[in-house]
Amino acid sequence: MSAATLLRDVFGFDAYRPGQQEIVEAVVDGRNTLAIMPTGGGKSLCFQLPALVREGVTVVISPLIALMRDQVRGLREAGVEAGALTSGNTPEETDAVWAALEAGTLRLLYMAPERLASGGVPQMLKRVGVSLIAVDEAHCVSQWGHDFRPDYLRIGELRRFLDVPLAAFTATADAETRVEIVEKLFDGRAPDIFLRGFDRPNIHLAFAVKDKPREQILGFAAARKGQSGIVYCGTRAKTETLSAALREAGHSACHYHGGMDAEARRDTERRFQQEDGLIVVATVAFGMGIDKPDIRWVAHADLPKSIEAYYQEIGRAGRDGAPAETLTLFGPDDIRYRRQQIDEGLAPPERRAADHGRLNALLGLAEALVCRRQTLLGYFGEDPAPCGHCDLCDKPAEVFDATTPVRMALSAALRTDEWFGAGHLIDILLGAKTDKIAQRGHDSLPTYGVGKEYNKSQWQAIFRQMMGHDLFRPDPERHGALRMTDRALPILRGEEAITLRRDTIRAARSSGPKVRELVAEEHAPLLSALKAKRRFLAEQASVPAYIIFTDRTLIEMAETRPMTLDEMARIGGVGAKKLDSYGKAFLEVITGAVEEVHPTRRKLAGRDEGVLYDRLMAVQAELARGDDGAGKPMTCSASVLAKVTQLKPRDLNDLIRIMGERHAERFGPAFLDVLREA
Repeated sequence: MSAATLLRDVFGFDAYRPGQQEIVEAVVDGRNTLAIMPTGGGKSLCFQLPALVREGVTVVISPLIALMRDQVRGLREAGVEAGALTSGNTPEETDAVWAALEAGTLRLLYMAPERLASGGVPQMLKRVGVSLIAVDEAHCVSQWGHDFRPDYLRIGELRRFLDVPLAAFTATADAETRVEIVEKLFDGRAPDIFLRGFDRPNIHLAFAVKDKPREQILGFAAARKGQSGIVYCGTRAKTETLSAALREAGHSACHYHGGMDAEARRDTERRFQQEDGLIVVATVAFGMGIDKPDIRWVAHADLPKSIEAYYQEIGRAGRDGAPAETLTLFGPDDIRYRRQQIDEGLAPPERRAADHGRLNALLGLAEALVCRRQTLLGYFGEDPAPCGHCDLCDKPAEVFDATTPVRMALSAALRTDEWFGAGHLIDILLGAKTDKIAQRGHDSLPTYGVGKEYNKSQWQAIFRQMMGHDLFRPDPERHGALRMTDRALPILRGEEAITLRRDTIRAARSSGPKVRELVAEEHAPLLSALKAKRRFLAEQASVPAYIIFTDRTLIEMAETRPMTLDEMARIGGVGAKKLDSYGKAFLEVITGAVEEVHPTRRKLAGRDEGVLYDRLMAVQAELARGDDGAGKPMTCSASVLAKVTQLKPRDLNDLIRIMGERHAERFGPAFLDVLREA
């Protein structure tokens, strides 16, 4: 039967959605395929329809049991023999799937990637005649993506073993993730790639700076009472408190996060699928695979992790094509938190830099001056006209020429060698009299006090927008100090102007007393990096983090920034054993590189004997070939030098007993001079 006939008779459609037909034809022809399609764009049809046209069984790898069960149910209702092998099956369901496979009647077999870890699965799939592999949510193969599933790495091996074509699908994958998908699933050989438009024109986009955020979310929900919605939060605790607040306001609401037991999560998923008008307040643990078509709104109570995560999360709204709305709240604390998450992660430097770039792209969307959809789709390589269907099209932003204050901020960073965060730079611009400014002589800078036209909260709004426009980026090598990007240089030199939003600057105000931070803002990124190192070492040793070093010790490291093992040894909580075990690792975090130190010298770190040891080493180096520099090279062992520093002999006879006559003859007089001065 032809694809067109099956499309009408089985799936009930007279025509394909835009972009579907080419993908279906490629998969039917047995070509390896990667399709990046917008959420709600009809990805599943692009492998379900070819599965019915082609001979044999199509195995579908999907990450979520709930989604698999929904698709199997939908296919069976359409008269298609489909089944799933999941941990949620009853014994009877599993037996029925096996019977259909053995009988040769099953057309689509769904399974989770974890099933591939079972030794006999590939052989079983070959035996039952699998002729095509379809991979849903293919971005899960990206090891540094927020949805990474380790067992997705087995799929490429399965494709080679079965020697069948593979069709991979995802709703969002930037260029870097696409490269990773091709490498991991297709052995680096490029498949046919279909990149469909990312626009979801039925979704209204809106952002707002946080100003009593709980009230903002409650107000947004109140205007949409009775509609199904999702509120994404950055922490588990907030999902619980915000869902309670929504219930108190008369909404039907529940929470969802990864810390709940499996039964409670399943209950929430079931309620959301079945109940009209339910609001789920959730972390990102909720969502991938949520296929409820009539979600009318999605709100973010906290800034998402990246522009890809934002796109995927808002994409859960309006899958039925009817109008849907979104609201994303953000503020400086969100930006700091997201930066900290990246900097505390264990990803390599180049991956952290890429993650900062993705966050910058999201900040650019949050701080956009014109049509949100243009900015969002521009990130995905499209160039649309203004949409007329976002908050900035509804009410254009009030903007102003911000070249002068931006140049002030850039100049303050440049004149302090780009070693400081926004807090200290704002103090300089305001002419604040802080100990830090006085100690570093920053009150003598030309930029000191030039920014008094704006108050502190307004300067924070300016810096926030500068980050959104990618003029500043935190430098991980300098533990989050703001460094100018190349984009900033023409503005600093007076070659380009820049426009910012005046309305968000004018509205900026102090948020009241803040929770006391463990360290000052300028030390926070280094403290995060030290904690990440501690966590890594603790996981390796299978011990609690505080066993390595307490928070108090790490705070002192972040504030004093020791540069040598001697300085590290003076930090409270760093004893000799811990210095020997961990000193070098933590110094590398602080300084970037650590000179190799002999273990004997390391044991003297932080003590007077260590300084004495270094002076004796220097004298020994000068006399290694004798007074005239022509003698045979001679040195003392590290243990002998350490013994001299500890015993501190006062005459040549004592030195001979420690060093021997030959070494005492060469080094004795000079060593005694050093010892007498000590």
